[in-house]
Amino acid sequence: MAQHRGARRHRRTARHGGRPQPPRSGPGAQPLRCRPGAIQYDSPGRDDRSNRSLNAEWVTVKNTGRLPVNIKGWTLSDKSGHSYRFGTLRLNGHSQIRVHTGIGHDNRRDVYQDRRAYVWDNTGDTATLRNDHRRIVDAQSWGRHGH
Repeated sequence: MAQHRGARRHRRTARHGGRPQPPRSGPGAQPLRCRPGAIQYDSPGRDDRSNRSLNAEWVTVKNTGRLPVNIKGWTLSDKSGHSYRFGTLRLNGHSQIRVHTGIGHDNRRDVYQDRRAYVWDNTGDTATLRNDHRRIVDAQSWGRHGH
């Protein structure tokens, strides 16, 4: 493991299967880097379930750190259990990707869930981002049912 001058080595613990874990606080602590960003949960216009309307419903996932993060296998889900699993995707530092509900072609800035129905509840919901070990990375709620 490469180590920069003055940085602390990651602790190894049995409860994490011996994998290196970043310190939770103090020097060398890793700040939260990926999180749900802007959310368009209420598709503009009529909710007619057209692909255009479905793709106007989206959630951004932001990497707020300066280093890239591999989010392959991570999931973005709502309170009802709808879940989208990211394929091979590396999110560069200080960048974001927009996750659309409808059908489309994935590219560097947009990915598509390929659904034919709306996911995000207009009156309240929670967008939960989990890593590839199913641990919650961050969540964002809105409305009266979101909390």
